Amino acid sequence: MNDEHIENYDPEAIHVNLASSTGAHCVGDATFFRLIVRQGDFSEPRESADREALDLLGSIPNAFPEEEEEPTTIRVGRGWRLIPPQHALDWSVLEATPQRLRDALKRAQHLLWQHAGTWSVSAMEIDRVEAELDALYSFLLTAESAGAAVNINYVA
Repeated sequence: MNDEHIENYDPEAIHVNLASSTGAHCVGDATFFRLIVRQGDFSEPRESADREALDLLGSIPNAFPEEEEEPTTIRVGRGWRLIPPQHALDWSVLEATPQRLRDALKRAQHLLWQHAGTWSVSAMEIDRVEAELDALYSFLLTAESAGAAVNINYVA
């Protein structure tokens, strides 16, 4: 967890945006971004299901990336796909089923709890992440009930 690039995110500057036909939700917390969305940057899980979950979360694109970071082709995983911008005024999104995204978040949450001591995660950080996850699970339940896909990206 000593990667300066990850640790120096300003909590007000990171926003993970989720949208579906049932509504939208924004997580504006760098701790959530670092410990959940980018967990794959510092964690190498042994189980394939954990790796698959972190691959999904790690594929959430930056809405305004540097040119060299911009995806140009569709990437696909089980229950999700990364869609590149279609024109100059568009941005990349990760489209996922609510069930698949919830499963990925739960696996990342489990890994966080399992390794919190090793990663030097404070109780306050875990509390912040848990509050965001509770709100996300509610959002995903609504989308799932409506049979709607979820689009995700972040702004840094």
